Amino acid sequence: QVQLVESGGGLVQAGGSLRLSCAASGRTISTYAMGWFRQAPGKGREFVAAITSNGGSTRYADSVKGRFTISRDNAKNTVYLQMNSLKPEDTAGYSCATSSRFTTSHTLYNYWGQGTQVTVSS
Repeated sequence: QVQLVESGGGLVQAGGSLRLSCAASGRTISTYAMGWFRQAPGKGREFVAAITSNGGSTRYADSVKGRFTISRDNAKNTVYLQMNSLKPEDTAGYSCATSSRFTTSHTLYNYWGQGTQVTVSS
């Protein structure tokens, strides 16, 4: 069993930056791929970014490519999402999750955190 807790969300002006953290407990996440997803009110869950278990490969949604960076520190059992040049359309609840596969499909992720809210004002 893995417990995931996200932090770092908040209110920021357009063009600003935030760094989200996803801290894991219960067991090591070093053998899992990790992903970040977001969900805005009235919309479905959207893939944001993923990273392989050793951090060697990453993948991004087109909407965040060049602005967001996913990284991980397996020694700290933590995954990060650095978000720069934020836009109002980035406003959503952001959640991290584990998967045994390096994938963009949320159905293949098993353990999920509760999420942290990001609000970008124009």
